[in-house]
Amino acid sequence: MMMKRVTVAAAGALLLIMGGCDPAPKYVKPPATAPSAYKEMPAEFKEGAGWKLAQPSDDKIPAKWWELYNDPQLNALEEQVQISNQSIAAAEANYRAAQALVASARSGLYPTLSSSPSYTNLRSSSTSRGASVSTGAGSTTTSGTTGTGTTGTTGTTGTTGTTGTTGTTGTSTGVVGTTNGSVINNYSLPFSVSYTVDFWHRIRNTIAADVYNAQASAADIATALLSTQTTLASDYFELRAQDALRQVLQDTLANYQQNLNLTTVLFKTGIDSEQDVAQAQTQIDTATAQLTDLGVARAQYEHAIATLIGKPASTFEIGLGGFNPNPPGIPVAVPSTLLERRPDIAALERQVAADNAQIGVARAAYYPNLTLSATGGLQSSSFTNWFTWPSRFWSLGPTLSETLLDGGARRAGVQQAQANYDSAVANYRETVLTSFQAVEDELAAERILSQEVVQQQTAINSSQHYLDLATIRYRTGVDSYLNVITAQNTVLTNKESLVQIQLRQMTASVQLVLALGGGWDVSKLPQQKDVLARPAPWVPNGPKVSAVSAPVVNAPNPPALAPSPVKPLGQ
Repeated sequence: MMMKRVTVAAAGALLLIMGGCDPAPKYVKPPATAPSAYKEMPAEFKEGAGWKLAQPSDDKIPAKWWELYNDPQLNALEEQVQISNQSIAAAEANYRAAQALVASARSGLYPTLSSSPSYTNLRSSSTSRGASVSTGAGSTTTSGTTGTGTTGTTGTTGTTGTTGTTGTTGTSTGVVGTTNGSVINNYSLPFSVSYTVDFWHRIRNTIAADVYNAQASAADIATALLSTQTTLASDYFELRAQDALRQVLQDTLANYQQNLNLTTVLFKTGIDSEQDVAQAQTQIDTATAQLTDLGVARAQYEHAIATLIGKPASTFEIGLGGFNPNPPGIPVAVPSTLLERRPDIAALERQVAADNAQIGVARAAYYPNLTLSATGGLQSSSFTNWFTWPSRFWSLGPTLSETLLDGGARRAGVQQAQANYDSAVANYRETVLTSFQAVEDELAAERILSQEVVQQQTAINSSQHYLDLATIRYRTGVDSYLNVITAQNTVLTNKESLVQIQLRQMTASVQLVLALGGGWDVSKLPQQKDVLARPAPWVPNGPKVSAVSAPVVNAPNPPALAPSPVKPLGQ
């Protein structure tokens, strides 16, 4: 008795130790160097054109960042992106697929119950000698025991054999010495239960990897949504810039028409030549063609906006409107916060965590698998006796399986998992670097373009003054009309350049929002409990999680899936 207790205790201790062994490396968020400050935000500058220093009470961009531009029509268009855009719908479906994959992996933590009821009607051959027939239900069968009685050469004096033994996962009935030409019925109702013990966290690491992949998929939704929103804003400003250019050309055409009228009068009075009239008319014709050409770009931007909000281009229209090139002050916080506010960085970090868990899955292949299985049910050759107690059968027992030789397949699997992890870490760090670059690029663009706008306005004033002087000299007969034409073309070019610079400034403002992650942060990622719930649509800009819950990106592993402090293989 004492020896039996010791054996049971030792077995229990062994199971406890084995159950706590996790071959996956302990996950640590990959370090990424963040600068202490942006180069375009020196300490002596309080703020710049198109951005402002984020304050503790307002340290990030609002979720509806487009409202900073104070354009009601832009606001209305942006509100339709999340509802109607098909790219967002596809990304959301990918998240639900990843969530369903988690549910599928979790099923491995529970036993599998199966049943395969069957009915078999057997007839032996009348021309065979000592016919022997065996039937089975399940995946493994054994032959029955030899029947009683004397089996002649023709089998005419034989009697029915006894019921066969039960297989490991099924049942069988053996009939030996069957009377030639007889018919036998076999009714079987087996139930099988099997359970693979997750000693080496193969299933739990698979679940962890799927959870992280689902979180990365959720971050991909936010990335796609932000990208679509900023693309819409850029296209909208492009369209409004076309409207501004249209207004410039219309004003220019009005001035050209006045000059044409003047040259015509001077020509009719004999003061001017017909050549000047032809030059003035040529200017009008050229400007008219330029005005018409603007319609191509405007139509294309209008069609692009229709697609972004999920509407057919043929049924969508945006009326003419004014262009308000006044970039708002975008809150810019310290660089270290960028890692928590860009959804693409969060997605890659979750991918690193998933690949880390996959290393544990690959390493678990080195260890044996213990499967507990049991089979039982009812079986009889008579329907009336099928559901009686004597018709019962069962079999149960554990199975320990281990791969002894695989030609290096497991080692290659671990190497592949480690390489995937290293690749994910490199991609994560590269994205962090390019993110800081993008912020610096747009801050520099905002600073330089704000200066260029002022300089270009000065150039317009100077060219307009030159045009006024050239017109006066032409009217007084001092200079030819060619000087007026040159001055007019200079004014038009400068005005068009100003619109293009202002457009670039507004586009840089939108791209700065994109580089800073919009109004997103890691607290908007779905938590483990949300991923493990039943798959359902997820809103990336939904309410934040409770303050009690820590951001997912900062948590190495979900609490229920955290690896044990066992030393990983090869360390």
